[in-house]
Amino acid sequence: MTDSTWITIISLGVTFFFMLGVPVFLVIGYWVIGMSFVLGLPLINTGAALGDVFTDGFALLAMPLFILTGDLINRSGIARRLSDFAYSCLGWLRGGLAMASLGACGLFAAISGSNSATTATIGSMLHPEMVKGGYDERFSAATAAAGGTVGIIIPPSIIFIVYGFLLNLPISELFVAGIIPGAMMVFAMMAVAFVICTRNGWGYLIKLQFGRVFKTAVGAWLGFFAIGLVLWGIYTGKFSPTEAAGVTVGFCIIVGFVSLPIFKMMGSPSEERDFSERGIGEYLVVKGFTPWEVPSITMRSAQIAGILAPLIAVSVVMQQILSVLGAQEIIGDFVRGMGGYYAVLFTSMAIVFVAGMVLESLPVTIILAPILAPIAHSVGVEPVQFGVIFLVGASIGFITPPYGLNLYVASGVTGVPYFRLLRYTVPYLFSLLAVWIIVSLVPALSTMLIPAAG
Repeated sequence: MTDSTWITIISLGVTFFFMLGVPVFLVIGYWVIGMSFVLGLPLINTGAALGDVFTDGFALLAMPLFILTGDLINRSGIARRLSDFAYSCLGWLRGGLAMASLGACGLFAAISGSNSATTATIGSMLHPEMVKGGYDERFSAATAAAGGTVGIIIPPSIIFIVYGFLLNLPISELFVAGIIPGAMMVFAMMAVAFVICTRNGWGYLIKLQFGRVFKTAVGAWLGFFAIGLVLWGIYTGKFSPTEAAGVTVGFCIIVGFVSLPIFKMMGSPSEERDFSERGIGEYLVVKGFTPWEVPSITMRSAQIAGILAPLIAVSVVMQQILSVLGAQEIIGDFVRGMGGYYAVLFTSMAIVFVAGMVLESLPVTIILAPILAPIAHSVGVEPVQFGVIFLVGASIGFITPPYGLNLYVASGVTGVPYFRLLRYTVPYLFSLLAVWIIVSLVPALSTMLIPAAG
């Protein structure tokens, strides 16, 4: 058989594996090994490429550290305090708890940098509260799934780190560029939640009490400090994103260790009790964790990093093989053939959207970003702006079936079946698409804060 026949057979075979639910890492790995044999490429090249990713990718060290940060703030109780603050600010509006869930997603994302961690943490905490508060369980789960999309846009962002590594762009500038688009995504989804809940009469209202807002703000001070620490350090250039990740992990560990004995001295008060019933000491500290819990927390974070890191490495090799096959030239010629600035930009966005429907954001970024970014730059799209456009589109893929990773995560933590989430996901999807188009048409939304970062 000819090489083209073998390439077709192997590609169809791994596609079948993917449809059966075989992990994406294995699917890409099988394809890479099969293509290496067909093209006569020695497997030692694959091993060398994998090694280079892990030994030369200093920026990638931030990825496991930010994953660990998300787990630490969840275990310590900081995430619960952030959600309490969001609810005290928005609970007086119809759908306030839903909007608070979305606001809490934004705050959590500003520390963790992960979409799945954001969805899982906020969904597991607030879904039961929303159901008790009279919200439809499908809407509640869909809200957690949609809110998690900002996890990779609001800095720090794991996927921004990968994008900057691949395209040799300053990760700190990418982080800063994601602030305004990420905030726009949160507010757009809040507007959707308000409209849906107003129409259906969902949610119990609470009075807007500035004393409660103040107390919950004080209670969330550790979360705000962690967010400020990351953004201040990166925004002012005091430390790199990788250093910021290390500093934040250290901060969270210190908070966990120091808070626990104080929390126990107060009799381990319930974190579920209303803030109005707590003494000042109770909302100044979080429940924390013991040194003996750190290994289990770290192990969970390592498991997630252990899934992502090999996927990055094998996708880089896949990108190299696609280059040998001429796939980059084919896609590049197709996109360039669309015409000028806007034609190239919207064609690239369409490709990212379709790819996000069937692949996770990481392989989408690793495979397509090195192809599309240079083409966009050649027609005048600023590289950092295109990075934001690309990754906002990739984030939307988290709630687009049939893949929709956040839909699976939300289904898992809430117990609501996957297909029952889709009805209430659609309005959020359209709001995010509207933000995506606005961000693509107004470059200043991505770039206006960058000069201050330098």
